[in-house]
Amino acid sequence: MLLLWISVPSARAQVSVEATIDSLQLLIGEQTKVRLQVSMDANQKLRLPVVADTLVRGVEVLDVAKPDTQLLNDNKRWLISQEYTITSFDSALYYLPPFEVLVNDQSYRSEALALKVYSVPVDTLHPDQFFGPKGVQEVPLTWDDVAPLVYALLLMIILGGVSVFFVIRYRNNKPIIKIIRVEPKLPPHQLAMKKIEEIKADKMARANDPKKYYTELTEVIRMYIRERFGFNAMEMTSAEIIERLLQEDKESVKDLRTLFETADLVKFAKHAPLMNENDMNLVNAVDFINQTKVEEDPNAKKEPTEIKVEEKRSKQGRIVLLASIAVTGLAAVVALYVAVRHIIDLFF
Repeated sequence: MLLLWISVPSARAQVSVEATIDSLQLLIGEQTKVRLQVSMDANQKLRLPVVADTLVRGVEVLDVAKPDTQLLNDNKRWLISQEYTITSFDSALYYLPPFEVLVNDQSYRSEALALKVYSVPVDTLHPDQFFGPKGVQEVPLTWDDVAPLVYALLLMIILGGVSVFFVIRYRNNKPIIKIIRVEPKLPPHQLAMKKIEEIKADKMARANDPKKYYTELTEVIRMYIRERFGFNAMEMTSAEIIERLLQEDKESVKDLRTLFETADLVKFAKHAPLMNENDMNLVNAVDFINQTKVEEDPNAKKEPTEIKVEEKRSKQGRIVLLASIAVTGLAAVVALYVAVRHIIDLFF
C-alpha cells in the first residue's frame, strides 16, 4: 500500500490505531464501511495508508472518504478518521490485513478484520419454482393519470372562449353598456308616514325623552312641507312655517300650530307633556299629512327602475382589450401545450 503524508510538528507521544467494520457478513454485491481511526498528540507527523481499488483479492474498494480530524483535550490530541466503502462479488471468508500508519516515521498497526460474503440462497431441489421473465403488462389508466389532461383541456376551452369574446368585442367596437339601478322615489306623504311609523314604534323616546320625540316628529313634518309645498321649511321657525302655510291651506294649519307650539315648549322651555298630549300631536301630524297630500295620478308614467348608459370605448379601453386578448390567448396556448405533452406521456 502507498502512504499519504500529513505533517504536523514533531514530538513523542502515545499513539493508538483502531480499525472497525460496520458489518462482518454481507450478501454478494452488498456494501459496508471500514473505519480507520488514529489517536495521537497534535504535534505528530502522520502518514495514512492510501488504498488502491482492492483491499485483498475479492474485496473491492468503492470509495475512500477524506480524512476527518477531531480536536480533543483543548487541541492537545487529534483523532483522525478515514472511511473505506467496500464490497465483494465472490462468496468467501476474507481476511483483511491490518492497516499500517506511520507516526513520526514509526510504524503502528491496527488489528486485522474478517469479512464473510454469502451468495444468494437458491433452491436447486425445486426447479419448478423458478419462473422466466414475465411479459410487459398494460397498466390501467386511473383518474390521477388523466386528471391533469382533463383540467388542461377545460382550461384551454374556457380561456380560448374568453379570448374569442374579447376579439369579437374589439372588432365590433361596440360601446360599453352599463345598467344603473334606480331606487324609486316615494311620494312625500308616503315617505313622511313611513318615518312617523318609525317614531311611533319608539315608545321609550315618547315616554322618557320628549325632546328627542318632538325633534324627530317636527323634522318629519318640516321635510314633508318642503317637498309638498316647495319652500324650505327646514330653515324656518315654527311661526314662519305656520304663517306661510296659512297662505296655502288654512284648514289644516290649526292642529299643526298646536304641534309646533308644544314642540317649542319642550325643546326650549323644558316642558314635560303628558302621554296623551304626545299621542294627540302624533295624530295631528298624521291628519295634516292626510289632509294636504297629493294623490298620485294612476295614469302617470312610472319612473324607470333601471337606466342603460352607453359609453364609447376609449383608447385606454381598446388597449385593455388588446392586453386581455394577448393574456388569455397565451394562457390558452400554454394549456394546449400541457395537454399535448400529457397525451404524449400517456400514450406514446
